[in-house]
This record gives sequence, C-alpha cells and structure tokens, in this order.
Amino acid sequence: MKPHCLNAREEELDLFFGVINRFIGYFTRDAIRASQNNTQQEYPFVPMDTRQAHAQISLARALLQRQKKMVPGVSFLDVGCGIGNVTLLAELMDFSAFGIEKDEYPYKIAQKLMGRECVAQDDIWEFDRFQEFDVIYYFRPFAEKKLQIDFEHLIEEKLKPGGILIANRKMDMDIDHDQRFRRLEEAWPVWQKIKGEDE
Repeated sequence: MKPHCLNAREEELDLFFGVINRFIGYFTRDAIRASQNNTQQEYPFVPMDTRQAHAQISLARALLQRQKKMVPGVSFLDVGCGIGNVTLLAELMDFSAFGIEKDEYPYKIAQKLMGRECVAQDDIWEFDRFQEFDVIYYFRPFAEKKLQIDFEHLIEEKLKPGGILIANRKMDMDIDHDQRFRRLEEAWPVWQKIKGEDE
C-alpha cells in the first residue's frame, strides 16, 4: 500500500475514533455525576481510549487466530464495563462479549447498548465465572491500592490456562516475572496465561 493511502486511512480512523470518543464522553459525564461508588476505594466509570482498546483487543484476537482458537463463541469479559463501550467493541471484533458493572447508572446504559443477556449488575468480589472466559479485560476498577492488587491477583488466579489478560493501569507488575504468564507485546499490558498453578 502506498504511503499516502496509509495516511488517508489513519486520518479516516482518527475521525471515526474521535466521533466514538465524543459520544463516550457525553455518557461519561453523566455516569460520574450519578455514580454510587465509594470513590475513596472504587473509580466511577472512566473510559479507555477507543483506539487503544481496539489495538489491545486486536492483539488478543490475532494471537487466538494464530493458535486456531478464534472460533465462534470465543468469550470476552469486560470487568467493570461501565456503559459497555469496550464490551460492544469486543462483540464487533467477533468475540462473545459479556460485561459486569456494579454502578447503577452505567450498568443501565450498558444493558440498553448490549442487551440484558450480555451485561450483569455484579460486584467483582461476588462474580464467580472468571474462569469461564477466554479473554478478560479491565481498566483499573479500584482507586485503593490494596483492593486493586487483590483484584489483580484474583483475576490472575482465576484466568484459565490459554486465556488472555488485558490489564490497563495495572499496579502489580510481578506478572512479568510470573512463569504462568507471557507478555504479548511490550507496548501493551496484554498477557497470555501459558500454564496453570500445578503445571
């Protein structure tokens, strides 16, 4: 492809991502005002930049394709999905996408956007299906450090071997020295769990 074609495509993508982010921003302001979260411990809905989320999910999808695991029904969990923008993006990228969100206002938006069967109003600590998903995504749900690190360890324990973790604004980077995981690319916080506890 010629360089000027690449530039035109980048400009087109910038435009589309800009429109998407503008719409997300509109709902974000209302979600923050209406948040019932304890902001000393938990963040209200804060959206991930759509371009970055797209790049990270594309990386996970490409690996699953290479490993012949990108099949119908391959599952994606958005933990703390907010209004469901990343959940929707994952669905459009061929995943069977599901989101959990505790906070009432963004949950209701996500439910309208994704449908009742694709979103649950669940507390992270009470959700018991982490081990079912092929990809788990989050954008740091906790403001309090200990809670966030406990959450990260919970996800890493529960993620099934072969599963992919997309962990934005991760606090505990010991995962880079954990033999159960391998980082997929230096630029992005994306890892694959290559073996379980007993292997």
